[in-house]
Amino acid sequence: MKRKKLWISLVAIIAVVCAIFVGAGFYFFNVACVPSKKSFISNSNVVKKSDPLYKEKKWYFDHYKQRWYMTSASDNYKLDANYIPAGKSKKTAILLHGYMNNKNTMSAYANLFHKLGYNVLMPDARAHGQSQGKYIGYGWIEKADVKKWANKVVKRNGQNSKIVIFGVSMGGATTMMTSGEKLPKQVKALVEDCGYTDVKSEIEHEAQSLYNMPKFPRFPLVEILSAINRVKVGYFLADGSSVNQLKKNKHPMLFIHGAKDTFVPTKMVYANYKASQGPKELWIVPGAKHAKSYATHPKAYEKHIEHFLSKYVN
Repeated sequence: MKRKKLWISLVAIIAVVCAIFVGAGFYFFNVACVPSKKSFISNSNVVKKSDPLYKEKKWYFDHYKQRWYMTSASDNYKLDANYIPAGKSKKTAILLHGYMNNKNTMSAYANLFHKLGYNVLMPDARAHGQSQGKYIGYGWIEKADVKKWANKVVKRNGQNSKIVIFGVSMGGATTMMTSGEKLPKQVKALVEDCGYTDVKSEIEHEAQSLYNMPKFPRFPLVEILSAINRVKVGYFLADGSSVNQLKKNKHPMLFIHGAKDTFVPTKMVYANYKASQGPKELWIVPGAKHAKSYATHPKAYEKHIEHFLSKYVN
């Protein structure tokens, strides 16, 4: 009788512990994958004169912008983008923003590419900005949308289009994940700035960095979150791999990463760079924190972009 009571108590304890972990998994899924204001992310569109990129950002906000719309590659969400033409140029840069940011946070980069003679297309990723969507896909779901945007550019601007895909942070990861897809021939080169190697590794890193979470309970919490993500979003976190997609990439790619990036650790860029199978260059930006490479060294940043693209987009 005592043994039976012991087993019942043990099973009850295990059930409670499992329920706690599953509940925690759902909590962190909502934090990581459901769009909402995040205390650890800044996406202010206020342009301050103290900003080293003030002129570039002001140009964007003062400039006339067309609105482009598209339905997502799956789920039929309405996606929103700004488009700034550069005269009769056949060159177009598709600019991809970061996690819980929006198209307007890419303002300085819009100016950079426009000065280089590119039309600029700036989509709000699904579940961001003015685009519809229920969950954040960390680039793995969005890569199909980017491919569809590229095809839309070709349809609107002609078969002679020359397209560059550029992204920062989650946008950088989206760029790398997109690189492994079968893209239209008009895509000539890609540039990624501070993207992660894979979704699972980045979320594990943030669990440790933002919450000081030790290895246990980080495992099994991230595994539970991954299973929830598979049911709700459609993929396990480890499947969302920049590295595996880059192994299929043959396009020229420039990799940029801040030397002092702790949000997406600088070490991740080396695995990404090594995996890419096309012509490639790597620039580790001295003193730059996460997504601050352009602001830290504006002139050098512009020169690196211009020099790299001049080889592949004429």
